[in-house]
Amino acid sequence: MSYLKSLPAETTLLQVFQAYPEPARHLLAFHETLLRGESPFTPGEREMIAAYVSGVNSCGYCHGIHTVTAEAFGVPEGVLAAAVADLETAPVDDKLKPVLAYVGKLTRTPSRMSQADADAVFAAGWDERALHDAVLVCALFNFMNRMVEGLGIEADAAYTATSGERLAEGGYAGLAGLLAG
Repeated sequence: MSYLKSLPAETTLLQVFQAYPEPARHLLAFHETLLRGESPFTPGEREMIAAYVSGVNSCGYCHGIHTVTAEAFGVPEGVLAAAVADLETAPVDDKLKPVLAYVGKLTRTPSRMSQADADAVFAAGWDERALHDAVLVCALFNFMNRMVEGLGIEADAAYTATSGERLAEGGYAGLAGLLAG
């Protein structure tokens, strides 16, 4: 239930963005650049990182929407739930597991990050650009999780599916196009 009394009780994040379009435009442009722009990670892998971070944070809104989006990009159904439950035994590609472990630790205990954590990502075959992009996706979704939770934003399964599919099809630039209405 939204804490913003000027908006409906069942407010979605899109409605918050529409109510406050100026910061939303900048935020969505950053999302588009980071999650759909050039990167060593595919859009599906970046959505998987976003959903995983959101799952670690227990942000059901973001975890649900970005899980649907990741699955639309080819991440097998159930992988994200399994990764959040137990990354070690989850059916996640071995190359991506150290990345998820890295962003999980960065989310849970940021002051404990070490060179060894970064080295595990590099040992899996990722370069510095990949580490940079993973950290930015992680940071963005820690921000978004706190925004959603701080404003009391929730979604039912139908909205989660619609929003996830909309992000997969139109990206964040498409979402920004909905700010006027």
